[in-house]
Amino acid sequence: MEISLGDRLAESIRDDGPMAFGPWVEACLYDPDGGFYAAGGSAGRRGDFLTSPEVGPLFGAVLARWMDARWEALGRPDGFTVVEAAAGSGTLARAVVAAEPTCLTEGRYVMVERSAALRSVQPTNAMFPGVSLSSVAHLADVGCISHGVVLANELLDNLAFGLLEVAGGRWHEVLIDREPAASAGEFREVLGGPVDPPAPVDAAACDPGARIPVQAESAIWVDTALGLLGVGSVLIVDYTSTTSAMAARPPSEWLRTYRGHERGDVPTNAPGTQDVTVEVAVDQLPDGAVVATQAEFLGAHGIAELVDEGRRIWEERAHLGDLMALRARSRVTESEALLDPSGLGGFTVLEWVRSSKVRSQ
Repeated sequence: MEISLGDRLAESIRDDGPMAFGPWVEACLYDPDGGFYAAGGSAGRRGDFLTSPEVGPLFGAVLARWMDARWEALGRPDGFTVVEAAAGSGTLARAVVAAEPTCLTEGRYVMVERSAALRSVQPTNAMFPGVSLSSVAHLADVGCISHGVVLANELLDNLAFGLLEVAGGRWHEVLIDREPAASAGEFREVLGGPVDPPAPVDAAACDPGARIPVQAESAIWVDTALGLLGVGSVLIVDYTSTTSAMAARPPSEWLRTYRGHERGDVPTNAPGTQDVTVEVAVDQLPDGAVVATQAEFLGAHGIAELVDEGRRIWEERAHLGDLMALRARSRVTESEALLDPSGLGGFTVLEWVRSSKVRSQ
C-alpha cells in the first residue's frame, strides 16, 4: 500500500521532531512521490490571475526581443544559450521560439523543469525544426554558459522558504508539528527558539504575531544562475515586496495557497494537494539588479510596436477571419492585461548583468 506524503511527513516529525517550514514547503511542492508539481500541478491554477505567458504569445514575443538585444550587446556570438527555469509545460518556450529571435538561429533554448509530468508535454525539436530545444530537470544540469541569458517567470515565489514570527519581542522560527493525539495527516504550527531575521527588521517594533519569510533559497537560486554565466543576464519576473513591508501586513496577504483554481487552505493542511506561494522579498536577494515594473520592461522592449503591427494585420486581414488575423487582434487585449498596473503590469522585473560588456536597456 502506497504511503501518502502526509503520512511520510508525520513519520519524519515523529522520529526527528518538528520540521522547519522551508523543508515542509519543499516537500509539499516538489516531493517526487506526492508533491503538488509531481502530480502535474502547474501555472494557471491560481484563480485570481493568469501568469503572463498564459495570457497569450505576446509576452514571449517581447522577451524574444529582449533576448536579441542582449545577444546584440554581446557581439552576436554563436552558441547563445537561453535558459528558462520553471518552464512548466513549455507555454513561454513555444511563444519565444515562434517569435523567431535571431539569437536562436545558431543558439539553443533549454527548459528547466523539475516535474517529469510537465517535461513530457514540453515542445520538442520536431515541433520547431531548425531550433535547438532541450529540457533538463535542474538548473545545475545545464552546465556552464559562455554567452546567454537565464530567465524565470514566477519561479522565486514558488521556492521553499522559512517563516519567522514575533513572540516576546524576538523573532522565532515557525515549525511544523503533528497535532497531539491526532491522525497521521493532521499538523499544526509551533514556535522554535529565537533566531536572527534575514533582514534588519526589529521584532520589538513589530506587533506580536507578525511574520516574515526567510527566502534563502531564492537568493541561492539567483547566485547559482549567475554562476552558470560567462557573460549575459539573469532575468526574474515575479510579484515582490520587502521584508519590513511584509512584517507590517497580515501573512495571509503575502503567503497564499491555491487549489482547484481557488484560494486554498492553510499550508499545514493536506500536504501536496495545493500550491504554496509567497511574495518575493527583494531585499533578501543579491544586490546589483536593475529593477523595473513589468509594464516598464515590456515598454522598453517594443510591446507597443508589436501591438501596432497586430492592429495593422487585423485591418488588412479581418475580412478573411483567418488564424493570423485573430492572433493579431489578440495582441491588443493581451497587452492590456500584461501592462495593467494593478495586475501583471505591476509585477517586478529584476535583471542581473554578468559582464560590463552588457548594458541594461
